[in-house]
Amino acid sequence: MSALPWLHPDRVALLEQALHQRILILDGGMGTMLQAHELDESSFRGDRFEHGHDGHAKSADGHAHEHAGSCDLKGNNDLLTLTKPDIIRGVHAAYLEAGADLVETNTFNSTRVSQADYGLQHLAYELNLEGARLARVACDDMTAKTPDKPRFVIGVLGPTSRTASLSPDVNDPGFRNVTFEELGENYTESANGLIDGGADVIMVETIFDTLNAKAALFALSELFHQRGARVPVMISGTITDRSGRTLSGQTAEAFYYSVAHARPLSVGFNCALGAEDLRPHVQTLSSIAESYVSTHPNAGLPNAFGEYDESPEHMAGVIGGFARDGLLNLVGGCCGTTPAHIKAIAEAVRDCAPRVIPSATQAEAA
Repeated sequence: MSALPWLHPDRVALLEQALHQRILILDGGMGTMLQAHELDESSFRGDRFEHGHDGHAKSADGHAHEHAGSCDLKGNNDLLTLTKPDIIRGVHAAYLEAGADLVETNTFNSTRVSQADYGLQHLAYELNLEGARLARVACDDMTAKTPDKPRFVIGVLGPTSRTASLSPDVNDPGFRNVTFEELGENYTESANGLIDGGADVIMVETIFDTLNAKAALFALSELFHQRGARVPVMISGTITDRSGRTLSGQTAEAFYYSVAHARPLSVGFNCALGAEDLRPHVQTLSSIAESYVSTHPNAGLPNAFGEYDESPEHMAGVIGGFARDGLLNLVGGCCGTTPAHIKAIAEAVRDCAPRVIPSATQAEAA
C-alpha cells in the first residue's frame, strides 16, 4: 500500500503531526448511545421503509424492487444513518465535544453480507457513503470551532456476520458460509462508499477472524491501486476472552505479524474485554509494533443483564496507567462507553507523552 500517493496528503500530514505531539482520542460506543434513545421499529424504518418498500432501490436491470417488508429492522443501527441522520450526527457531535480527535462512522455492519440479514444488502454502498458524510460534517463543524485541533473521520469496516476460518456447523467442520473472494467484494464496495463520503482513514476493526481482516486488507490494496491513491489504514483486533486469543486462535503477537505486511497507520485491540484485561495484550503490541498502537476497550465486562458498569472515572484511571507507561498512541472506548467516558479518558492522558514507535532492530530484540 505504500507505493501510492495519499488521497488527501494535507489531511494525512495533519494527522501525523498530531500523532507525534500527543495521544489522540477516539470516540466511544455508538450502540450505547443509540440504545439510550429507546427507538422502536417505526423509528428504524422511518418514512423510507415505512411500508417495506424502498423506492430508491433498483435491481441490476433498473427496476424498483421490494425490500425490508418481511423482517424487523429494529436493531439495525447502521440503517439509522438513513432514517434518523440527526441522531447519528448528534452522537458524533457529543463525542467531539467530549474531546475526541477522531470519530468512527456508523458503518460497523454496512456490508452486503451483514445487511442481508435484514434484506437490505442493496444499501451497502449508500450506508457507507452517508455514514462517512455525517461524520465528515460533524468533524468539519468542530474543526471550524477549534482550527488548531483538526478532527478526523475514521471509516469503519466491521468484521461482518460471517467468519472465513471457522465452520458455523459443528457437524461439518470443513463447511464455510462465506469465501475470501466474497468478503473482498463486500469490503471493496463498502470502502468505496467510505472514501467517497469523505473518510480520512479506514479502520478494519473488531477483528475476531484474521482471515476476514486479510480479505479486507487485500480489498483495500486493490481498491487503492484502482483509484491511484490511498488513505491510511488502521487495524484493530479483538481478544474474545481471557484465553488471550482471537476467535480464530491467535495471540496478540501472532495477530500483529499476520497484518503487519499492510504497513498500517496503527494496530490495536478493542471490544470484548475491559481495559484491565486488555492491558497485557496492548503491552505486547506496544513492544513489537512498528506502527502506532491503539486501544478502545469496553467499559468492563458485561453484567448479567448484558450491561456495562465500569464508570468513566475507573476506566480513565486504568487507561491513564497505560499512557503513563508509554503504551499508547490512540485511545477511546467501545461497548458501554459514553461521552463521559471519553471526556474522562482524554483528561487522564492529556499530559502523557505518546508511545514512541520502536525501530525494527528494537522490535526484533523485544
